[in-house]
Amino acid sequence: MALPFFVYGTLRPGEVNHDLLLRGRTRSEEPARLADAVLYQGPGYPYAVGEAGGGPVSGELVTALPEAYEELLAELDRLEEYVPGDPRSLYERVERKAVRAADGAAVRAWVYVAAPAVAARLRARGQVIASGDWRARE
Repeated sequence: MALPFFVYGTLRPGEVNHDLLLRGRTRSEEPARLADAVLYQGPGYPYAVGEAGGGPVSGELVTALPEAYEELLAELDRLEEYVPGDPRSLYERVERKAVRAADGAAVRAWVYVAAPAVAARLRARGQVIASGDWRARE
């Protein structure tokens, strides 16, 4: 099933990876929030970590053009260094519900969250972005 993507860091509109990977390949991009997650500052990019009662994390819900979906999914997995089942992965791609800002509807979407080993390190000594918005981290 071709799910949209919830993006919260360098894939957001105006950020470097949006321009490199998403520009011209999306049908829609709209503000959204992800509940039950905590946002951490990483070296150069953020990590969302699933936490009951955490969030919300601010971002966008991005829907790919149907003809670009499969290639885009593979490219995003490479960008996020996600390999299913590989304990060295930095992120995991998981299905979560993102809430669209415009109408408040919850939409199932792919989200790249910190892989278990990375999440454990962040919980132990990571820097939380209290606002939940990577753009407002400074």
